[in-house]
Parts: sequence; C-alpha cells; structure tokens
Amino acid sequence: MSEDSQAFESSKAPEPVGAYPHARRVGNLLFLSGVGPRQRGTKAIPGVTLDGRGDISDYCIETQCRSVFDNVRLILEEAGSSWEQLVDVTVFLTNMKDDFAAYNKLYAEYFASNRPCRTTVEISSLPTPIAIELKCIATID
Repeated sequence: MSEDSQAFESSKAPEPVGAYPHARRVGNLLFLSGVGPRQRGTKAIPGVTLDGRGDISDYCIETQCRSVFDNVRLILEEAGSSWEQLVDVTVFLTNMKDDFAAYNKLYAEYFASNRPCRTTVEISSLPTPIAIELKCIATID
C-alpha cells in the first residue's frame, strides 16, 4: 500500500466478518467496506429472526435499514468524515420486489439533505443472514 492509504477500524461499528478494515482512506476519499445491520459485540441482528439452523425465518427491512444507516454514520464519524460527505452508495438487497419500496422511503428520509450517487442491486444472499448491505465512498478532510 502507498503511504497515503490508511486502514481504519471502528470501535463502535459491528466487527467485520472477514479480513478487511471498516474503511480505507486514500487521499481525500474514504472507502467503506460493506456495512450491514449487525451490532457490535453481539450475534443478534436488528430486525432479523433466525430459525434453529440460523436461517432467516422473518425480518423487518425497515429495522435493518435504520441499523445499517446508523452503522455507516458511526464508521464515517469515527474515521473523521461525515454523513454529509458521502458521495457514492451501492446498496445490496436480497429481495428487491418486497423490500425496495420501504428501503427507498427510508433512504429518502436519511438522505434528505445529502444526495450521493446511488446504485441498488439485488443479490441472492449476503455473508450473514441479513437483507441489506451498503458499500459507501465519502470525502474526508
């Protein structure tokens, strides 16, 4: 890595599920790794009910969205950036048909003053039993 690249680990956001940092600063950009709704220090996932095998039996996309957005904010602020400095957001949903309307409504609420570029894609699954994950890029001073 070049000298102007710096990895960042949050003490407040959920622990990564693999060998990657929460974010990496390169110049005046902050690249966030995928952020889900989990909470630090627990296996419980806000808005998710698991069955005995650990598979999703029920979930609330609104609760997961709020938790994901809160986790993104935690990482940004702890790294020295902010919600208002987000410039690009990629959203991964596991059920576009059922979840897009609720997610889009909450997204509009959370991004009322800052409107970064956005791409939303449906994928078949995520590494943990969640229905949404965000990949973000922000500026940093």
